[in-house]
Amino acid sequence: MISEITMPSMGADMTEGTIVKWLKNEGDKVSKGDKLAEIETDKTVVEMESYNEGILKKILAKEGTKIGVGKTIAYIGDPNDEVPEEGLSEEKESEDEESEKILAESPTENLSEEVISVEKPQTLIESKEDPNNYRIKASPMAKKLANEKNINLEDIIGTGPGGRITKDDVNNYVPGPKLVSSSSIGVKKTTILESSDIPLNSMRQAIAKVTVRSKTEKPHFQVTVEIDMTEAMKTRKDINEISEKDDIKISVNDLVLKATINSLIKYPKWNSFFDGEKLTGHSSINLGIAIALEQGLIVPAILDSQNLDLFALSIASKDLGNRARGNGENLTNDELTGATFSTSNLGMFGTHSFTAIIVPPQSGIIALGTVKKEPKVINDQILVREIMYATLSADHRVGDGAEGAIFMNEFKQNLEKPTRLLL
Repeated sequence: MISEITMPSMGADMTEGTIVKWLKNEGDKVSKGDKLAEIETDKTVVEMESYNEGILKKILAKEGTKIGVGKTIAYIGDPNDEVPEEGLSEEKESEDEESEKILAESPTENLSEEVISVEKPQTLIESKEDPNNYRIKASPMAKKLANEKNINLEDIIGTGPGGRITKDDVNNYVPGPKLVSSSSIGVKKTTILESSDIPLNSMRQAIAKVTVRSKTEKPHFQVTVEIDMTEAMKTRKDINEISEKDDIKISVNDLVLKATINSLIKYPKWNSFFDGEKLTGHSSINLGIAIALEQGLIVPAILDSQNLDLFALSIASKDLGNRARGNGENLTNDELTGATFSTSNLGMFGTHSFTAIIVPPQSGIIALGTVKKEPKVINDQILVREIMYATLSADHRVGDGAEGAIFMNEFKQNLEKPTRLLL
């Protein structure tokens, strides 16, 4: 019996996917669980598994083609099964539409009219006076002496009447850093930059849609706390020095992730989402980690993170980051779409603090800045402490500002008393 293979939905926000590569050819035998194709979503590339078995009879969607969710992309069946005629006609129509779209968007027809030759930017100089008419006041002897010593009179400050350069000024001149010529003072310089449109890839377009949806639907509020990371940094150093696992080094972000998980365990309300009438809590903490890729931002999740100790969490986070960047197996659909709460760390860029946008349908995200040494007054003494700022962006429908502050205070205490993270 012939079976349709359709573009799968790999997230609530996914409306279409792109066929990156077919992993099976027409005529190949396919078993349940076999990898059929690589699908590019608005988040990343995922391998699509087959839920049918038989012979791959016909591929309707060619590599590089965008297909809407639920649309037929191939047929699988027995050797004697025939592909429905409507399937073949759909393929042709899809190709024709894609070709028309490409032609419509292509600028080649009017290339001669649209392309503007861009040469080296010119510098436009505007001045009330003609620079060529600028005169340097100097005595004849000073001019002669400067010429003999190969000294530019513009580099000499005159001490004579009206700023006139004298013989003594030339003799006393000591070469140093070149001063700005008085002829250039007040001169306005204008640099002309090229103006052009920057196309967005599918991931950037998806990010734009998701962020607009988040800010439109979710009433955000923010709570920022200052965290003394001095003890946490000492604990991290001690752990890494005495650890028998030489290939595993605990990072600052690992401590942050563990502190987030412990806080969510104590205040599970923030591990839920507002579904329109009530809050729906999650049975697991799938902690999302914002990862910046060249093509855009993704927030994959460490699944069931509440069951991991600090070392296991460190291994899982590094593995997630490596696979997100294309090193190793592709991220699963659950990892890409299953986050229940997220973190975003820009500390490696030297960022002091920032606010992050909640990823729907989650209720919150914590934004982390860099750990920086700052002077602090402790017991009437000025001490240098290692400080980090963390900001919670939360859905006001899930909780109010006071609840957000209590949650962030717990997060703060987990890091300022790092032995909590080892339990």
